[in-house]
Amino acid sequence: MTTTKQQAPKFRVMDVFERAVRSHGPKPALRVRRGGAWRTYTWSDYHQQVRQVARAIIAVGAKPGSGTCIVGYNSPEWFFADIGSIFAGLVPAGIYTTNSPEQCEYVAAHCDASVVFVEDQSQLDKFIAVRSKLPALKAIVLMQGETTARGVTTWARFLESGLKTSEQELDKRIAAQSADDVATLIYTSGTTGTPKAVMLTHDNLTFTGQATVDLLEVQLNDAAVSYLPLSHIAEQITTLHGPMVFGGFVTFAESMEKLGDALREVRPHYFLGVPRVWEKIQERIAAAGAKNSPLKKKIAAWARRVGLAAGYADQQRVAKPMLYPLANALVFKKVRAQLGLDRSRISVTSAAPISRDTLEFFLSLGVPICEVYGMSECTGPATVSSPSRYRTGKAGFCLPGAELKIAEDGEVCMRGRHVFKGYLKDRVATKEAIDADGWLHSGDIGVIDAEGFLQITDRKKDLIITAGGENVAPALVEGFLKGIPVVSQAVVIGDRQRYLSVLLTLNADRVMAEAKAAGSDAKDVESASKDSKFLSFLQRQIDGVNARLARVQAVKKFKVIPTEFTIEGGELTPTMKVKRKVVAEKYKKEIDDLYS
Repeated sequence: MTTTKQQAPKFRVMDVFERAVRSHGPKPALRVRRGGAWRTYTWSDYHQQVRQVARAIIAVGAKPGSGTCIVGYNSPEWFFADIGSIFAGLVPAGIYTTNSPEQCEYVAAHCDASVVFVEDQSQLDKFIAVRSKLPALKAIVLMQGETTARGVTTWARFLESGLKTSEQELDKRIAAQSADDVATLIYTSGTTGTPKAVMLTHDNLTFTGQATVDLLEVQLNDAAVSYLPLSHIAEQITTLHGPMVFGGFVTFAESMEKLGDALREVRPHYFLGVPRVWEKIQERIAAAGAKNSPLKKKIAAWARRVGLAAGYADQQRVAKPMLYPLANALVFKKVRAQLGLDRSRISVTSAAPISRDTLEFFLSLGVPICEVYGMSECTGPATVSSPSRYRTGKAGFCLPGAELKIAEDGEVCMRGRHVFKGYLKDRVATKEAIDADGWLHSGDIGVIDAEGFLQITDRKKDLIITAGGENVAPALVEGFLKGIPVVSQAVVIGDRQRYLSVLLTLNADRVMAEAKAAGSDAKDVESASKDSKFLSFLQRQIDGVNARLARVQAVKKFKVIPTEFTIEGGELTPTMKVKRKVVAEKYKKEIDDLYS
């Protein structure tokens, strides 16, 4: 067991935020590009907007403890809506922008949302479609643009409505809250596919924010880029709650596609990238390098060998190779500048497993990537790595002030002030996650080495984590796919991959009828699995399933397996459950072809 103790006082989100405002009032806090020009908010501006949102929430009649939902790309308004909700005593819940109308309805109904904040018309349309099913909803606020839709207000009109609420009334709402109250909800998919709402308290957020900041070695006015989904706890700790602790300066990327431009313009002092982001950067660097002259290629290869040796030497606290300064000057400094990471003191990866190949690629370029491991249920990090203490391929060491242990069956467990309060309206799932001694069970298998570094070796859970850090419950998607008449079995795959694929088996009794509908000459499963007309027909039906799912759940490719998964074949347990690991090993070639 790894144990570190820290009896720090508890703070509410409002306490930390207002301390930042008092300390850094006129300094820049947030920046966003609007109409081709930068709009900067100081900490005082930020505070004023938050309080105005909170007063407006109270003005519509929203009661303390009810929810708010926010759906949209990262922006100052997202922050104002989130923190404003907390000030007013409500509990904000981010919704992924890729969610379908039905999924938005589920979250809003489940958290008893009184107010919903939507970015634009496309997100507004989702809630207009389901509003009749949300009787508790008092207001829909369009954060960007104008609207004449009934029951919808613009951002400006919403803020103006806050004038009906006195500052004193808001102060009463703030004073009534304690550090152990629920402050935010993070919706995360379970293996059944039904989203669960992780209840995070003020103390969860402020404790974890402080602990993380202490390790990042950040400083006042350090710059960061906000671009990952704010409905994910990793981005909230990195650019929403963390900067309150030290007075950081957050710039919002215009889009995920323009992240590279944002990095080069902002030149952040710290940067969090999910594995897929690092992989894309790696691909771009490799593609650019392939165009170099033979001499430049040789220099780059030499520099990377030196850089890799230097990276491992740094971890072991021994001298770097003598020629490292030369390699740094010739190659590494230029690469970091081109990426926009020349000022970055720490580069982090989290939210999904990352390959050692990618880690060593960046290590060889003088950009060590520090791994952070955790889950929404422990407010993000359970283990962390820092520039002064990291190991390539290891998930880091226990978050200071928390506890970490490996259970008898090898499961990674955490305990401490970062562990969530429970799942909203789900006592059974809460008891399954947190045992009687307060240990949170991760569902992951791992080992802790002699130096205290955790290494994840396997996952007990079937939950798929894509390369982009999105959590997908395969059972939900498989259930829809098995609704296709000719489909017998479906096994969704995509862990660590940039998209989902599926292995399908066919219902032999339906093949001929479906083949006829497809205009195919296929007579049996074997011939259908290879017939282009049949496969095109099947693709159209899969497209229909995808239309009912969130974008991250959509299946991009499929492969028909000509034989059924069986107990005898080893793919099924005696109770007919799919052995995913066996399927992955047995059909490795087919799966590799889906991602080649």
